[in-house]
Amino acid sequence: MSQVCLAVFVLLCLSDWWIVGVLYAGWLYLDRDTPLCGGRRSQWVRSWSLWTYFRDYFPITLIKTVDLDPCHNYLFGFHPHGVLVAGGFGNFCTEASGFSQMFPGLTPYLLMLPFWFRVPFFRDYIMCGGLVSSEKVSASYLLSRPGGGHAAVVAVGGAPESLDARPGAVTLQLLQRKGFIKLALKHGAWLVPVFSFGENELFDQMENPAGSTLRRLQDRLQRTMGVALPLFHARGVFQYSFGLLPYRKPIQTIVGRPIPVVQNSCPSKEDIDTLHTLYMEGLMQLFEENKKHYGIPEDKQLQFI
Repeated sequence: MSQVCLAVFVLLCLSDWWIVGVLYAGWLYLDRDTPLCGGRRSQWVRSWSLWTYFRDYFPITLIKTVDLDPCHNYLFGFHPHGVLVAGGFGNFCTEASGFSQMFPGLTPYLLMLPFWFRVPFFRDYIMCGGLVSSEKVSASYLLSRPGGGHAAVVAVGGAPESLDARPGAVTLQLLQRKGFIKLALKHGAWLVPVFSFGENELFDQMENPAGSTLRRLQDRLQRTMGVALPLFHARGVFQYSFGLLPYRKPIQTIVGRPIPVVQNSCPSKEDIDTLHTLYMEGLMQLFEENKKHYGIPEDKQLQFI
């Protein structure tokens, strides 16, 4: 859809309606900070009936383990990233799975790469769902809001983790990912591990083991552009052997128990490491307690890299 939006903008600028394109470009400049300041969500867009069809395609299910007090701000760590973060979008950017009813008083914001907020028209559309920029200033804005009730959702593994997203994969890029821990400490936001069973089952991917030519190229492009380019495939519209549509595999997104965080405006390395270890233990516990319900072999464990 982003490519379509970009093409529409280019065609608009080259047509007799070029003045509209110029005016919109001016709007882009004036509105450039909105994705950093909570975006511009629309409850109407989030409640489109279209999203129920999106939910039922897989299907997607949101599961709560405990109630979350809306007096706090939260940082949800979403795992795994998968190829398209389908569970993250379906659960936190739409009302199809009933987030508002399940967690009353809490407003979710899914953090997305800044690159996508530079695409004309597409940026305005994704902000309607509650997507905001993943830059640090954006997360800080949400986590520092007075009165609580805000939940910043970050796919901790980021774009690089999508390069390992394939059926059966349980490898998470987490060992060196500590920026979100520091943010939580600085703002006193409670941490919540979230595991989305089935997220890696939606697509197959070309073999790209570490050190291979393809993987080196993908890593280089990711460092340069900030966007990962996994070469994925799954099913077609009328056949199941090959295509770009995701497989119809259930996605069960489980929101775990919150980890209380005491605000520390200047956390030490030891403070960050201690909370990071606590978070990994909470995520591992969430996975171990639920894996038997979703077809994961008993001997399979999360792998942190």
